[in-house]
Amino acid sequence: MPMEPSPDIWETLMNLCRVHGNIGLGDRCAELVEQLDSSRLSDQSKAGLVPAKASDLTKEKEKKLASKSLLEVRSRVHEYRAGDTSHPENDKIYALLRGLKSQMKEAGYIPETKFVLHDIDQEGKEEALLAHSERLAVAYGLLSSSARAPIRVIKNLRVCGDCHTSLKIISKLVERELIIRDAKRFHHFKDGLCSCRDYW
Repeated sequence: MPMEPSPDIWETLMNLCRVHGNIGLGDRCAELVEQLDSSRLSDQSKAGLVPAKASDLTKEKEKKLASKSLLEVRSRVHEYRAGDTSHPENDKIYALLRGLKSQMKEAGYIPETKFVLHDIDQEGKEEALLAHSERLAVAYGLLSSSARAPIRVIKNLRVCGDCHTSLKIISKLVERELIIRDAKRFHHFKDGLCSCRDYW
């Protein structure tokens, strides 16, 4: 490179390592970001935006902000948190998600349970993925909005890799546009594709 890489460049590479599962190189990039701008990496880690280093996952588990997604339906804002069961239509939401999961598996979906940081069995991890806040919001949007209307969700953290894959498949199965604004960018899911082209 004709210039010294900035923290932005190292952070971009670190995020790409996360997408591609190269933890070793991601750790090295995280160290360089920390050396160049220590406040930047720790602030992002606290916000749960990126797993800074594989060795920090235990700390991240303890400090991670609660995942929260917002959905507006009929001029009323609904808030969902990961694992939330307090919604009045909770049974319908989870029934829809389980039904979609079955259809997704028929379409070749394999749950990426590495995104579940709890020490539980495989079945429990798959159930935990269903309870991610953006999935709960999308499910309620499907239940309560008019057919073919796009569903818009705002999430306070980044969308995990499994939810990203799931939302692509769901958009194709239900023939709806899903617009998710996470902590970093907009994702427009339509016909099984995402506007980010799987780099987020």
